[in-house]
Amino acid sequence: MIRVLAPLPVLLPLLGAGLALAVGRHPRLQRTVSVVVLATVLAVAVALLLLADDRGATSLDVGGWPAPLGITLVVDRLSALFLVVSTTVTLAVLVYAVGQGASDRDDARTPLSIFHPTYLVLTAGVANAFLSGDLFNLYVGFEVLLAASYVLLTLGGSQERVRAGVTYVVVSLLSSLVFLAGIAFTYAATGTLNMAQLSLRLAELDDGTRAALNAVLLVAFGIKAAVFPLSSWLPDSYPTALAPVTAVFAGLLTKVGVYAIIRVQTLLFPDGAFEDVLMLAAGLTLVVGILGAVAQTDVKRMLSFTLVSHIGYMVFGVALGSAAGLAGAIFYVAHHILIQTVLFLAVGLVERHAGTTSLTRLGGLAAASPLLAVLFFVPAMNLAGIPPLSGFIGKAGLLRAGVEDGGPAAWALVGAGTLTSLLTLYAVAKVWSKAFWRPREEAPQVAAAAAADTGATSYAVVAATGRPGSPETAPALDAVGGDEVAAPAPRSRTMVASTVVLLAVSLSLTVLAGPLYGLADRAADDLLERSPYLRAATTAGAP
Repeated sequence: MIRVLAPLPVLLPLLGAGLALAVGRHPRLQRTVSVVVLATVLAVAVALLLLADDRGATSLDVGGWPAPLGITLVVDRLSALFLVVSTTVTLAVLVYAVGQGASDRDDARTPLSIFHPTYLVLTAGVANAFLSGDLFNLYVGFEVLLAASYVLLTLGGSQERVRAGVTYVVVSLLSSLVFLAGIAFTYAATGTLNMAQLSLRLAELDDGTRAALNAVLLVAFGIKAAVFPLSSWLPDSYPTALAPVTAVFAGLLTKVGVYAIIRVQTLLFPDGAFEDVLMLAAGLTLVVGILGAVAQTDVKRMLSFTLVSHIGYMVFGVALGSAAGLAGAIFYVAHHILIQTVLFLAVGLVERHAGTTSLTRLGGLAAASPLLAVLFFVPAMNLAGIPPLSGFIGKAGLLRAGVEDGGPAAWALVGAGTLTSLLTLYAVAKVWSKAFWRPREEAPQVAAAAAADTGATSYAVVAATGRPGSPETAPALDAVGGDEVAAPAPRSRTMVASTVVLLAVSLSLTVLAGPLYGLADRAADDLLERSPYLRAATTAGAP
């Protein structure tokens, strides 16, 4: 059964993308195709997770071509869990995007007929990366999702989006070139790219060659995962895109890089030669990222920096190399995908309500929209790790694993993780106090516009409250100082409902933390033991 279902998370979105492109002149039909395809993929992913947890890992040689010539797909607890979480997020964000398109009446400046097929291609690339059983197919998965992300990032064609897109494309191409070089070196040294075969042949190489191959792959995946010091591109790239695009990028794309690090370090390089390097990178990612978040005055940029920072928790778990560390990292990846996506969707609603995400212009949102306040506050507290939410459970598991390790580097990371959690709480509390709690009249730009009496006062109040106004006054407000402000836009019930549902799913991680952490423990044991993966991969062609 698993072998029948395994190709579907990749195949269905690709077929759906072709169909969505063919019916591009019929927006309603296109939306229906996209939602039905992703809902079906989610059902398949859940079935794969249940089967993998019950029966163990299974693999499939696509088209009957055996490794190393053919494409091997491997479904184990780790890949199936990440596939379920990622598909849940992509479906919720798609529904949000459908609601936004309907609310905007499919604004001609944003070519939504292109959005749906491109979005489905992105989903196929993510699924292919999670299920891939060889390095080259993993590379193909990355390239598919990156090619789709280039289009999504620049939808609308504004100067800011194109400029951010150029940076993103350059960095992505650099990481892809490094990854491709690593693939070439690996094949030259071992004669295969199949991960199961590599896990055996790499052990036969001398330490220097093996370390060099490990270093090249870690650099490639570190760029994709936004691990410090390879993370400076992210805060400038993500916040400029459309709200649904930013949400799915923040929730998913860096986690594909984290998944690759987990898979490669446990399966191909289990000797732990780079544990100290990963610990240093994890600590710097935690601290530097959160210090950047604290310094921001724009909510989207603040969340982008916290995204970078919390990648450090996941790398911390991988660096420990223990079952407890890996289980904590796996749980935290699942938690962070959901929470980060919910936060960006909520901030998208804030931007539509107020016309801006700048803290210098926001205020009074809790009184103006209590539901919006809840949609930000709950995931923000979860991100900060307030008990008993899933963020606290994941961080507690990682910190406990660090204490159990007992080494000086592990204790340093325990301290860095604790400090990061406190500073995350400070950062989100600052957003709450300024954007939601304080009166709108006290926002610096609103007060400055009123004092200047330039005629832009009414628009400044609109930006803070969401009341109707005229965007023609925006240039006058810019003369007073500050960032660009857009006219407030309506938010549909579909947008709000999808955010509420995804928030409920994220909270279910708290309610179901025991079973989910148990699944993460079993996945971690499989990763360290390696034999379940190797046994499945070597029997792919068996009946």
